[in-house]
Amino acid sequence: MIENKVIADHQEGPSKGHPKGLWVLFGTEMWERFNFYGMRAILTLFLVNSLMMKEEQASIIYGGFLGLCYLTPMLGGFIADRFFGNRNCILLGGLMMASGQFLLFVSASVFGSDIGLATTLVWIALGIIIFGNGFFKPNISSMVGSLYPKQEKTKLDTAFTIFYMGINMGAFLGQFICPIIGDVKDANGVRDIHAFKWGFLAASAAMLIGTAVFYFLKNKYVVTPEGRPLGGLPSKNVASDFEEGESQKAVFSSKALAIAGIAFFILGAIIHYGLDQNLIYTLIYSSGLTLAGLIISDTSLTKIERDRIFVIYIVAFFIIFFWAAFEQAGSSLTFIADNQTDRNFFGWQMPASMVQIFNGIFVIVLAVPFSMLWDYLRSKNSEPISPMKQSFGLALIALAYLIIAFNVKDLGNNGLLAIKWLILLYFIQTCAELCLSPIGLSLVGKLSPKRFSSLLYGVFFLSNAAGYALAGTLGAILPATGDKYNKAKELGIDLQGVLNKTVTPTAEQLKLLETNQISASNHFFAGFEIHNLFEFFMVFVVLCGLAALVLFALTPVMKKMMHGIR
Repeated sequence: MIENKVIADHQEGPSKGHPKGLWVLFGTEMWERFNFYGMRAILTLFLVNSLMMKEEQASIIYGGFLGLCYLTPMLGGFIADRFFGNRNCILLGGLMMASGQFLLFVSASVFGSDIGLATTLVWIALGIIIFGNGFFKPNISSMVGSLYPKQEKTKLDTAFTIFYMGINMGAFLGQFICPIIGDVKDANGVRDIHAFKWGFLAASAAMLIGTAVFYFLKNKYVVTPEGRPLGGLPSKNVASDFEEGESQKAVFSSKALAIAGIAFFILGAIIHYGLDQNLIYTLIYSSGLTLAGLIISDTSLTKIERDRIFVIYIVAFFIIFFWAAFEQAGSSLTFIADNQTDRNFFGWQMPASMVQIFNGIFVIVLAVPFSMLWDYLRSKNSEPISPMKQSFGLALIALAYLIIAFNVKDLGNNGLLAIKWLILLYFIQTCAELCLSPIGLSLVGKLSPKRFSSLLYGVFFLSNAAGYALAGTLGAILPATGDKYNKAKELGIDLQGVLNKTVTPTAEQLKLLETNQISASNHFFAGFEIHNLFEFFMVFVVLCGLAALVLFALTPVMKKMMHGIR
């Protein structure tokens, strides 16, 4: 009786607002992002200050960790589509991430007495979080699009922008609370390296709250437009959930699977040995390329479906460069905020790990105006198609780095960057993000055949994974900041001379530099030596600027390939 009433309520016709299930997913994702971004804010500082790693090593670990977090959604999407369903995977992923954060809390509690055990616990914790995120991430995103009836799919850009606001409300809370209790300095500026554990504990608690929100509200609100439970076991899917004439099951031949397996190892060998990437980054890049090829080999795909999937792939490639620049927030930009920024914010010395909070604040402030902008342009029949919006996002992030590049150009070794320039960078980055990330999620929801929905979200997140891996590589080329020169001077070493190769350090001096986590040489990218922060930031200007121009030029072709979907 109750079930029939629910179904009747959902059949009354197009709704004026958004389904209540959107707000359940909004809340669940908000607490999960609190957990993830709160931990992310303090992770690299914990690795450097407590576990005594070099900044470049911490950047590589950070990039690899984030990359794997967005590689495993491929696995999570596959398992959800074939076996467990979205709901069960979300609950499993949430519990795994809460457990991983708790292990980070334990690691940060024991490092003082046993740094070896603490380091081992970090690896285990990050591994659990990686797989937990894989189960959680693609499944909650794919459920947003399924909340809406076919006649209301035009609301998806707005729905995903609202959903994205939930993501960033969680990011704001996590990036505020975890640094406040986890990144603590005394009046003399000395960091309390034992405080990191409280940040990790808060992140664990937030994930438990998010999992509970979903568990208790899913049956009542997270339902299809007809009122059936959404995201249940795949065996419970019904034909009416699919478009007319659409295949309900992927068809991969044995030959295609064998070719994909061979291609994976060949690509891995090229990337690892030819491009000199570590094994984790090799796994990320080769998995993305292999899975993309495997999906296209599905014999049930129509020409229109295949064209639309190619649009997803093209967009996914270009946003790699966006995330490579954007995700400097947790590594190089945090180190710059810590070491070469005047963080005086209206008389308060802001923790370095908290500076990135401005991204979350700006998303919360700007998400609704951006949503209203797309709605207004749509009403005037002037809304840009999704790939064009994303080219605007790439251009904006290039502009953000261009501005900061010229503001660090004359700092020298001891000058401090005013915090207002980092705030401006995060403001422009946020505008770029709102043109690109929620629009990309919406695009996948519109263009994906339903039988590939979660799996194609997994592929899309693989572009994030590749971007984060590239972010780790680029973060590791951060040149020495002022604190390194000052420390070297205390040790009686002319670091500038060592880097310029005009001074040859002794073996003892090299050991002192190594002990104090100072590199004795400049880093290189694409054959170019990075001497200073200006050159470092210009790398992102060039990469994102070129990507923006090429993607913009391709939009007329992609519009045809989308076959009527904007």
